Amino acid sequence: MQLTDVWFVLIAILWTGYFVLEGFDFGVGALLRVLGRDDTDRRVMINTIGPLWDGNEVWLIVAGGATFAAFPEWYATLFSGFYLALLLILVALIGRGVAFEYRGKVDTVRWRRNWDRVIVVCSVLPALLWGVAFGNIVGGVPLDAEHEFVGSFLDLLNPYALLGGLTTLLLFVLHGAVFLSLKTDGDIRTRARTLAVRIGAGAVPVAAAFLLWTWLDHGAGVVTLVLALVAAGALVSGLLATRAGREGWGFALTAATIVAATAFLFTALYPFVLPSTIDPAFGLTTTNAASTPYTLTIMTWVAAVMTPIVLCYQGWTYWVFRQRISRSHIPAPVPSAPVEEQV
Repeated sequence: MQLTDVWFVLIAILWTGYFVLEGFDFGVGALLRVLGRDDTDRRVMINTIGPLWDGNEVWLIVAGGATFAAFPEWYATLFSGFYLALLLILVALIGRGVAFEYRGKVDTVRWRRNWDRVIVVCSVLPALLWGVAFGNIVGGVPLDAEHEFVGSFLDLLNPYALLGGLTTLLLFVLHGAVFLSLKTDGDIRTRARTLAVRIGAGAVPVAAAFLLWTWLDHGAGVVTLVLALVAAGALVSGLLATRAGREGWGFALTAATIVAATAFLFTALYPFVLPSTIDPAFGLTTTNAASTPYTLTIMTWVAAVMTPIVLCYQGWTYWVFRQRISRSHIPAPVPSAPVEEQV
């Protein structure tokens, strides 16, 4: 296996980790006003991801950095052609982080309600747009002979990519609902489990349609077929486990669904990293988009040393914050001065 293939696989792993971990973050945020009947419920929900969400975003930063270093032409074409979509995602991620930090700064209903809305919108938007982006990456975009994007933002909003966006949105919201049923206790746990099953009823046909469309048009093969079947089987099994009250198994299986689906997309994409819809010869591949062998060699040694350290640290974080959270764990808010009186 060449180093270009190694780094294609490593980038696929980084995106998989990001979608699995940040996926339930997005799901929790999207459900904040649905499952949270009052402020205490919503504080319980936010606290389930409070120690985790910013660490989960490290996977995105590393995936972007690895793409920039290993496949600079892929990175350059993505960030020029997908500029508006990626800018919207970036703004949403910033707004979401600010909302988490500022929501409890002022003890008024209006203040918290407005920041809650920011959390919901800034969770739904990336969950949708990441699917649209990867739908276009796998399906291809108009690239000319110089590997320049010659389309427009509207070209990215094609039916296949929009179906991909709906698929990731539903899978992430489902993943978040199962996570909440695993991490909370009491009435909110019961409601999260019930809602997960209802969301799953919509996620199954949508995800199946997207996987089938992808397999027929972009990746028909034995390996991709096996991955698609694994994703479908894990999704259905996860719903059954959640419905039976086996939240641990349910969360593991919805995570397995996202892993298999992401592996399916990258397998269907290979050896391209960004196909051209104008002429296949104009597409970017793992070969013509890659850095020099020397650069890839240095990166491989750095990744071999640092990756286990990062994985151990993040695993330890999840272990420390593994307990369930209930309303009894939420202290009463500390009264604060009105906004106009604060310095």
